[in-house]
Amino acid sequence: MIENIKRYAFFVIVVLIIILFFFFTDDTEEVEDELNAVNLAENSQPDENLLSADPAVNENSFAVIDVKGAVLKPGVYEISLDSRVNDVILKAGGFTADADQTGVNLAQKVQDEMILVIPKIGEQTALAASSSDDSGKVRINYATQEEIENLNGIGPSKAQAIIAHRDEHGFFQTVEDLLEVSGIGEKTLENMKDSIQVP
Repeated sequence: MIENIKRYAFFVIVVLIIILFFFFTDDTEEVEDELNAVNLAENSQPDENLLSADPAVNENSFAVIDVKGAVLKPGVYEISLDSRVNDVILKAGGFTADADQTGVNLAQKVQDEMILVIPKIGEQTALAASSSDDSGKVRINYATQEEIENLNGIGPSKAQAIIAHRDEHGFFQTVEDLLEVSGIGEKTLENMKDSIQVP
């Protein structure tokens, strides 16, 4: 009788062990499945730092600058619109040993489609080197004070005001932008607009 009870008890214990084994194994697998699902969801989330913003915003955030002359690596460079001429020069490898830096405004803000010509010592200044186009018009965004003074109705004080506005606010995008310069009115603009190119 006692022997039968022992056998029965042994059988019950074995069955319980098997049941517990399967029960905990299933739970473990379920937990692992849940953890895998969470990891998969986290890995599938896009990294905001890697995603580009709106392409239009990106496009409008950068300027493409053509750097020529006395720099170590002349070429076309893309740079943030809040950069200065100095940043572009650094991208181009810096000045060469014979570069004339006196005519370069390193603090000037960059503009898209800007042409930056760095002269060698003894050559024209960087702005003067690119201040006139093929038609003979003065490129107001690059002209020196002397060249601006040669425009109809512009004297030294107005020329200085144009350059100061250009340095502070960046290049003029339209002819009408010159009306924002102190001392430049409709009549003055009318007198010189056929002689200038903007931008």
